Amino acid sequence: MSDEITPEKLAGLLDEEEPVRVVDIRSPAAFERGHIPDSENVPFGELPQRIEQFADAEHIVTVCPHGKASLQALQLLRSAEPVDDAHVESLNGGLEAWDGPLDATEHETPTDRTGDALADGAVPSGNETDAPF
Repeated sequence: MSDEITPEKLAGLLDEEEPVRVVDIRSPAAFERGHIPDSENVPFGELPQRIEQFADAEHIVTVCPHGKASLQALQLLRSAEPVDDAHVESLNGGLEAWDGPLDATEHETPTDRTGDALADGAVPSGNETDAPF
């Protein structure tokens, strides 16, 4: 079983409206700046307490800035009894590799920690003080 899914394959699943739950494990502030459409924000530190909410999931994809921490989240989810029947993968390369659209929740134009606008909904580099990893 593969641990990772390519950004292209995930985009295809989302386009086809397949039953996939995208779990973004970044901080709420990072998530607000931009995220994969229809993804859910569950910060990594909260994941153990919130695993039950994924009990009915068939397919889960974990997402982080670069695809490293999401592999740890994948292992955590795979080891949890409530989701032991789900197909769990990590987004290869993380949001850095994602070439699809991003949604911003709080701002019309996502901003970095200084308040400067990011072009085309870009995701910050991860050097911000509120980046989880």
